[in-house]
Amino acid sequence: MHAIIGGTQTMTLPVLEGIRSEMVETPYGRPSGAIAIGAIGGREFAFLPRHGNPHMLPPHKINYRANLWALRKLGVTSVVAICTSGGLADRFGPGTIVCPDQIVDYTWGREHTLSDGLSNEPVVHVDFTIPFTASLRQSLIGAASLAKVSVYDGGCYACFNGPRLETAAEIRALARDGCDLVGQTMMPEAGLARELGLDYAALCPIVNHAAGIGDSRSGISRAELRATREAAMERVMQLLEQFARVESAAP
Repeated sequence: MHAIIGGTQTMTLPVLEGIRSEMVETPYGRPSGAIAIGAIGGREFAFLPRHGNPHMLPPHKINYRANLWALRKLGVTSVVAICTSGGLADRFGPGTIVCPDQIVDYTWGREHTLSDGLSNEPVVHVDFTIPFTASLRQSLIGAASLAKVSVYDGGCYACFNGPRLETAAEIRALARDGCDLVGQTMMPEAGLARELGLDYAALCPIVNHAAGIGDSRSGISRAELRATREAAMERVMQLLEQFARVESAAP
């Protein structure tokens, strides 16, 4: 079963049909909320709103370990994460949808691993050279092409701690590090998925120029950010519907 993890203000998944809800208790506490299970295009999907419903959990307070563990317990084998982001380059302007292929983790203070020394399990040092599952990324990019939804293939996502947005100087530093887009939720989520053996890929709608860039040179407009996010999410839903149809047709 595939799972979709919803990002900022994505508290429901309109394309999901025949929904039942599952609240899963985990060794790491409760996940962000009940997990909705239904169908998209005839294929079973699970959906979890990362920030809760209503949107109450800031990025640094999300129980990422419980979220990923609960999804796996329900039979999920692959995760598509929706992560709204800011763009650090002209090619990643507002409205662009990016399927990144690398991450730099700038977060701190988050429970970022299942190897915490509190169980009798051996410590696991997972290989994270390629943080996203190549086959899942290509399936999403192929579905985007069929749906005639433009998606940028590749890019380095900087995961900032938040919940405040970044300063212009911090964005310049991220760009010097080779990052192309910035958000606050993909880590430790992607790393935990790898520890749990789950395929993982992300769709990142760019909802604003990052601080100090383009029309965010003097500040970020929350109203424009919301309008851009809503328009971009419509295209993300079209892409996911096509992805589900392709997956349903697969042997």
